[in-house]
Amino acid sequence: MKRRGKKISKLRDGERVDSADRIDKTNRKNDQKLDRKKKLVKYEALPEYLQDNEFIRDYYRCEWPLKDIALSLFSWHNETLNIWTHLGGFVVFVTLTVMSFTEKTTTVENLFAGVFRGTGDGEWMNMKNNGSGDSFPDSYARQITNPSFLDINRDGYEVAIWPWFVFLGGAMGCLISSTLSHLFACHSLRYNLFFWRLDYAGISLMIVSSFFCPVYYIFCDQPYWCIFYLTTITIFGILAIITLLSPALFSGRFRSFRATLFLAMGFSGLIPATHALFLHYGHPQVLVALGYEIIMGILYATGAVFYMTRFPERCKPGAFDLVGHSHQIFHVFVVAAALTHCVASLVIMDWRRGMGSPTLQ
Repeated sequence: MKRRGKKISKLRDGERVDSADRIDKTNRKNDQKLDRKKKLVKYEALPEYLQDNEFIRDYYRCEWPLKDIALSLFSWHNETLNIWTHLGGFVVFVTLTVMSFTEKTTTVENLFAGVFRGTGDGEWMNMKNNGSGDSFPDSYARQITNPSFLDINRDGYEVAIWPWFVFLGGAMGCLISSTLSHLFACHSLRYNLFFWRLDYAGISLMIVSSFFCPVYYIFCDQPYWCIFYLTTITIFGILAIITLLSPALFSGRFRSFRATLFLAMGFSGLIPATHALFLHYGHPQVLVALGYEIIMGILYATGAVFYMTRFPERCKPGAFDLVGHSHQIFHVFVVAAALTHCVASLVIMDWRRGMGSPTLQ
């Protein structure tokens, strides 16, 4: 306030506080806040919305500027491996997608030779494809890059390829959503809410898209069952996303609920799997694909157990802050399960190519 050209200080609790003093204090507070944002902090220093796992004691990024958060992709903190495990998986699935379009072989063969190659000499190698003279393929990685893979009129029989790309798209969407969430959710409450919603939507997307390949190729000669199963799981996925949009479900105490919801969606696949086994129990490739899907379910379930129990960090809080905590282990199991589903999808696609023309196109 000014009167007759003179500055008059305000009174507060009997003390004079000049405007210059207030500005100086504000600047000091801003400097301290900015300095804190550039440092990794302990669990106790976090705002409540970032306190998700009390067994991870240190190395948190807390409300950093966006530029610093983006650069933290290449620095070491307790989210580094959470980011890179799914970012690496995203790169693998992008590579699969590109190879599927371009028909190149080298990269895909190198990435998946050990995963997709057949079991070697033995009974499986001598299996017959649906009673024909064709031997059981020794490497399903080749099915991605074989020129006939994108040629839907191989041997005069049309095989739709879109369910394979639906799955690849869902997997890429899930993995990149998770990567971005673990990278940027620490910026602010608004970002935290947005990115974890995005993460849950990505998980639901991958679960739903994982059903398309096996359900379509197994039931494409029974269109009503095919449409029923695909529609049902899609509705479940939409309902799961709507349910998880509630901010109240983001807290750590609902960790088990979220994991259980996703597991319930995934294990709902037991119904079409049992139906497929009843219809095609005499076809070796269907049994092999079902075996891979069982392995996929075990991998997802095992990862979910780590996620829910927070093992091993709960046994020794602070010892696994940077490497080896439950969420990192969960991410590894998710990527492994998705790759296992790739194998199952390729097996079932190859089997369908040997079948008679279906009625659903």
